[in-house]
Amino acid sequence: MIDKILVLDFGSQTTALIGRRIREMGVYAEIRCGGGLLDGDALNGVRGIVLSGSPESVYGAGIVPDSNVYRCGLPLFGICYGLQRMTADLGGAVDARPTREYGGVEVLMRKPESVPPHVKPFLDVFGDSFTAWMSHGDTLTRLAPGFVEYGTSAAGFPAVLAHESERWFGVQFHPEVTHTERGADMLAVFVFDVCGCAKGWTMESYLQDVKGELRQRAGSNPALLLISGGVDSAVTGALLLEALGPDSVHLMYMDTGLMRKNETALVKTNLERLGARHLHIIHCADEFFAALSGLDAPEDKRRVIGDLFITIQEREVTRLGLPDSYLLAQGTLYTDLIESGKGVGNNAHLIKSHHNVGSPLVEAKRRAGRILEPLDKLYKDEVRVLGRLLRLDEAVVGRHPFPGPGLAVRVLGEVTREKCEILREADAIFIDELRRRRTADGSKTLYDDIWQAFAVLLPVRSVGVAGDARKYGWVAALRAVTSADGMTADVYPLPPKDLIEISTLITNNVEGIGRVTYDVSSKPPATIEWE
Repeated sequence: MIDKILVLDFGSQTTALIGRRIREMGVYAEIRCGGGLLDGDALNGVRGIVLSGSPESVYGAGIVPDSNVYRCGLPLFGICYGLQRMTADLGGAVDARPTREYGGVEVLMRKPESVPPHVKPFLDVFGDSFTAWMSHGDTLTRLAPGFVEYGTSAAGFPAVLAHESERWFGVQFHPEVTHTERGADMLAVFVFDVCGCAKGWTMESYLQDVKGELRQRAGSNPALLLISGGVDSAVTGALLLEALGPDSVHLMYMDTGLMRKNETALVKTNLERLGARHLHIIHCADEFFAALSGLDAPEDKRRVIGDLFITIQEREVTRLGLPDSYLLAQGTLYTDLIESGKGVGNNAHLIKSHHNVGSPLVEAKRRAGRILEPLDKLYKDEVRVLGRLLRLDEAVVGRHPFPGPGLAVRVLGEVTREKCEILREADAIFIDELRRRRTADGSKTLYDDIWQAFAVLLPVRSVGVAGDARKYGWVAALRAVTSADGMTADVYPLPPKDLIEISTLITNNVEGIGRVTYDVSSKPPATIEWE
């Protein structure tokens, strides 16, 4: 049995990111609901436990872990809410602050000459000071008995703690995010030096495990995958074909009118290369535009699109004669689940409803156990690694993310066929130019250097001049970001020369667009998509 770290999920948006960081080290990380029972089976093979963050307060609706977490004798690492939870449970005090500590905060370390042997490796990873990513409104006002404060935030609040005799540690920040200096090193010290884990997990082992799970879940029943041609659904399709065989897998692509330029032809070619035998292309743009008519709220658009996907799928299933026992497969990622308020323990806050998560019809199918989501524990970059293991073409694996609702969430406000045509052309010019232009050192294209790029059509018109005439045109916003996992993102520093030239190409060649802007907002506080 391989060593593993148990991550208790209390609802943080970055809980799975903790697990992912640990898996990157070659150690298996299992995420469980923070309030679940920690009996013998749950702790089988576990070498240490991480208590994750949470949007809640320990004195509010926050989840309380099984008390066995403090009696099991395993090392503990409390992160943000996890540290506050340990403090409140073990006799300390946590209170609200008048202002939040949010974003990059300096942490000042105190390193006594003599520290307990189990604490020294943990402290050695820290310098005299470092920048940590914080996101909390409560703070520790009295340490629990036995805990010692070794690091303090610039505002004077406890930030790094360790117990003097137990192998219990806590930090009031998020080491799992890239913004925390040496955050991965902190996790590594806990995993290897404190818990003594041996490496034994790889993406290859994950692939074998998930293939076995898919075969067990599906049995002799066929699986139907709604596929968009993006990375997530393409990898899911390749995984289903390899696990279940092409005779048992039906791939259904809906041309909704909300797709990228030439998407239908590209999807058909890629799916045929995967060896698909049952490929169904449904032309249903009229239905989607009719359903979206008059809607301008993002959540309304997402829910309508999600329901219509399922409605059309059920109609086509009847037409195809699939048995009632078929399973619906989706390329849902963990980020989709947690942004839709669906962490492992269902305690994450809603950021936005993903069409394949928040829809009532999808929820009904999930409750009935008729949904396969083999990527729901992975992040985007991990999905790309899995796609390469499945021998998918790099042109497919390396594509930028594209939202399931398509251009409907990139046309701000009401969605019409005309607006989608305008946006589709602008986006195609932007992406084609990024593929053509190279970085300053010439090592790669701008497209390959960017994690995600796209155009957005704003619901405003701006005055301009066409020839000698005064003319009003739509405003397009260009968005390009760098990211490792989609949970945080930085603005890509697109060279001004390229930006100006691309803007000119769009306004000169796309009828209806009179002005182009560039989005310079990071995530957080913004999201990557505009809706």
